[in-house]
Amino acid sequence: MNKPNSESLNMATEGWEAINWQKVERYVFKLQKKIYAASRQGDKRRVRQLQKTLMNSWSNKVLAVRRVTQDNRGKKTAGVDGIKSLSPEARIRLTRQLKLTGKSKPTRRVWIPKPGRDEKRPLGIPTMYDRALQGVVKTALEPEWEASFEATSYGFRPGRSCHDAIKHIKDSIQTKAKYVLDADIAKCFDRINHEALLQKLNHKGKVRRQVKAWLKSGVIDFKRYSATNEGTPQGGVGALRSVLW
Repeated sequence: MNKPNSESLNMATEGWEAINWQKVERYVFKLQKKIYAASRQGDKRRVRQLQKTLMNSWSNKVLAVRRVTQDNRGKKTAGVDGIKSLSPEARIRLTRQLKLTGKSKPTRRVWIPKPGRDEKRPLGIPTMYDRALQGVVKTALEPEWEASFEATSYGFRPGRSCHDAIKHIKDSIQTKAKYVLDADIAKCFDRINHEALLQKLNHKGKVRRQVKAWLKSGVIDFKRYSATNEGTPQGGVGALRSVLW
């Protein structure tokens, strides 16, 4: 396979099975490291240039398609498009179609039970196309924000888990007693202010329009459409949550 960042690749002849995933992942990670470094240095112009390069790269797009169609646990859950599985040829076609258009289809709301309770919580499932495109954008946005997050922040961050937070708490309370504040914000993600989130995102042009389209795309629940004037869907890739927290 030729250089993974080459947009001149003949994907029809290469085929999904022939993709060198090690080279693809290495190229994407290399660009992410550059974005992280530029963000740490406060060079916003270079951050935006690198993010644009990454969002337009074939490697990032094909990796996003693999994640939503093969790797993620929710890959068999369909959005309003009804699509929940793709053939290798269809994955290549989807990769070639991905681009920021400033448009989005509504999410499909599904209700799942809360563990140990009779209540259910809603998940907004985007279409396969929107999930893949969210993955493309998330990959470019994440390293910028990772550079400024606090070391003790664990929510919605790559390479971190609840176990890391538990270990940090254990290390902090071993030497002396401390107060613990347990807070649960009711309907937190359901009430996020769209304009405040877009301002914090601090992007202009296509990225801002695309993120706004996802926020405003609406929800279809039991075949009824509802507009979304606040909140973020809790069933997508999660590009916005890492920024918020």
